[in-house]
Amino acid sequence: MKLPSFDYQSPTSLEDAIRILSAEEGAAKIIAGGQSLMPVMAFRLASPSILVDLASIPDLDRIAIDATGVTFGAMVRWREIEEDGRLRAACPLVAAAVVHIAHYQIRNRGTIGGSLAHADPSAEIPGIAVTCDAEIEIVSPRGSRLVAASDFIEGPLTTCLSHDEIIRSVRFPPWPAERRWAFEEFAQRRGDFAYAGIALHYAEAACGAISDAHVGVIGATNIPRRLPLVEKALNGKRLDSSVVAAAAAVGSAAVQVADDLHASAEYRRALVGTLIERTLATAANRIM
Repeated sequence: MKLPSFDYQSPTSLEDAIRILSAEEGAAKIIAGGQSLMPVMAFRLASPSILVDLASIPDLDRIAIDATGVTFGAMVRWREIEEDGRLRAACPLVAAAVVHIAHYQIRNRGTIGGSLAHADPSAEIPGIAVTCDAEIEIVSPRGSRLVAASDFIEGPLTTCLSHDEIIRSVRFPPWPAERRWAFEEFAQRRGDFAYAGIALHYAEAACGAISDAHVGVIGATNIPRRLPLVEKALNGKRLDSSVVAAAAAVGSAAVQVADDLHASAEYRRALVGTLIERTLATAANRIM
């Protein structure tokens, strides 16, 4: 289908971009990589009067690693994350998840800020952000604010962003070297959106007991979310076959999912349990 008519602006500062958004009072849309927005416009599900391109704004494409964690500018592209070897130690769940995102052509253009703003329930990085307690920095005419990833996403394709707000960055907390972690997803074909995915990390005491478990799910729920009942089933336990089976059963029962044209609710619930088993096995066997 043909795109609707629109004007185009490429501001060179965040201040200019915010000014345009504010003046248009909701009629403008930000374009970052365009990998989600352009198909939506082609299907006439959105018809903005102006596209505001962030590509010419400096400093939005930086990856900063320091004592406070890892900060990704909103315009950092998937390819840049994939090729940054530092992230395998500094933010390994992001590094592991990014290779599952679509195909090379998409990863060459798509951005971390665009994925967060689009908030697809099956997208990998929003789920990793929720699992890892990431914070999203948002700027507007009123200044800047930090929002927890779990509060940022309010529903399918819905966030807390107002029409005059822009994501500037997302910060992941520091990653302890001894932390155990894993990410698994299942899609019908490589590069497709996942039917379900599980991301997890936890600390392990000298006695082998798990603490501070974080378990997140994508694809099988209407938004990416943590699974607190699974985390409770893991914390304080030494990982063995009975603990893994119990956590998987709790996870399958905890997800609220409906049938759709891709898979039944029963299948997705079972898949969540299977992926919990796989991620726990991967994390337990990871060489530290």
